[in-house]
Amino acid sequence: METLIIRQAVPADFPALRALFRDTVLRVNCRDYTREEVEDWAACAERVTPEAEPMRDQQVLVAETAAGLMEGFASVSAAGHLHMLFVHSAFQRRGVGTALYARAEALARQGGARVMTAEVSRTAKPFFERQGFRVDREQTRQARRLWLVNYAMSKRIGQAHPEA
Repeated sequence: METLIIRQAVPADFPALRALFRDTVLRVNCRDYTREEVEDWAACAERVTPEAEPMRDQQVLVAETAAGLMEGFASVSAAGHLHMLFVHSAFQRRGVGTALYARAEALARQGGARVMTAEVSRTAKPFFERQGFRVDREQTRQARRLWLVNYAMSKRIGQAHPEA
């Protein structure tokens, strides 16, 4: 397995991030959502820009090979909200998501977060459970025009200091 490099995204990465988002939704999430749902969701890739809410308040991480082949990306706030974590369809189940998540959690810890939160798809739910998340609630969220089922999940990553 080639060495995985995780780095901060730069503005020039965003066209590739949008393409990876679309590809992953269409090729991977189609196992758990209808064709109409994934097509609607994939159209949301246009929102993956450095200027878009909530991206401008997130640290965006890119996972790539030494040769510069992008395998996945994630975005996380200092408060511990993981907004996105996508792994290219060709690199599923190779540790890319786990490596991205570990770096995102480390950044959240550095930012003082005590809890990680995420809204995750049916497809991603087992991955997040393996990372120690629990389902807080099932919910629906609007993609572009359709409302899709996902899960609000959380994980405690730090302990509150005892009160003096």
